[in-house]
Amino acid sequence: MGGDFAPAAALEGLALACREVGDDIGLTLIGESQIIRDFLAKKGLPESRFNIVHTSQVIEMGESPTKAIGKQDTSIMTGLRMLKTGEIDAFLSAGNTGAVYVGALYTVKAIEGVLRPAMPSLVPKEHGGLGLILDVGANADCKPDVLLQFGVLGAIYCKSILGISNPKVGLLNIGSEPEKGNILTQAAYPMFVASDRFDFIGNVEGYDLFSDKVDVIVCDGFTGNVLLKTAETIIEIVKKRKGSDEFLDRFDYQNYGGLPILGVNKPVIIGHGVSSPEAFSQMIQLGVQLVNSNMIEKIKQAAMEPSNIQ
Repeated sequence: MGGDFAPAAALEGLALACREVGDDIGLTLIGESQIIRDFLAKKGLPESRFNIVHTSQVIEMGESPTKAIGKQDTSIMTGLRMLKTGEIDAFLSAGNTGAVYVGALYTVKAIEGVLRPAMPSLVPKEHGGLGLILDVGANADCKPDVLLQFGVLGAIYCKSILGISNPKVGLLNIGSEPEKGNILTQAAYPMFVASDRFDFIGNVEGYDLFSDKVDVIVCDGFTGNVLLKTAETIIEIVKKRKGSDEFLDRFDYQNYGGLPILGVNKPVIIGHGVSSPEAFSQMIQLGVQLVNSNMIEKIKQAAMEPSNIQ
């Protein structure tokens, strides 16, 4: 029931996803049950194919996350509780991002050893393929060891989901030299160098965002959010001026749907508030991929190693 175009976009996306995922994938729909049933009937989709869970409340997009999770009979909080108890294996939403993030920490909780779960974003590379940047908004203020964990989380995601066997990890900075940057990046750099958990290639700069030089770009959530929104805005301006290029098309979030919160105990996928039906379909398919890839267990195993994911 969350998102700028709810519930129509989510339900239309469900119809698209049904063509892509097998009947062995159980799909649970959480929200106003009559709206859901009317839609399924309209589309000719058998109600027996789905598990419908009725909720009576909705978390609005502008609500405070900490206050919003107090509304227990919402699609977000109901879904997260079902995820915690194992009634579902993955949960996805394009609703209030803060509420999904805080709700996930409150219910399924962070993996033991993970200091701050991260919100990543995919970035297309100029010559093909995808990279990852994290964090992009969940953690505006970070400590050096948190950034180090982001490098581990990002590398595991790239291996498990993007199929990159040995991801190149870079620390976002204002220069490539080790001594460059603010207090945070200066303190984090030697920790990255000393870590054997990933292939650290050193500092990277803003113009490396779309290059083949790096697969995982690590930064605090404040920096990542500003960088990502600036890039998205520039691309949207070019499109409005009738610019056309294959790279611009690959930057379209609808091609990827959403991304999981990295570092919580179960797959929780957050989509853009303006997610289209195509984006919802992609989110559902990503949920299946996350469960099948066993990525969460790989993060848990990394967290249990002696150096505590560092």
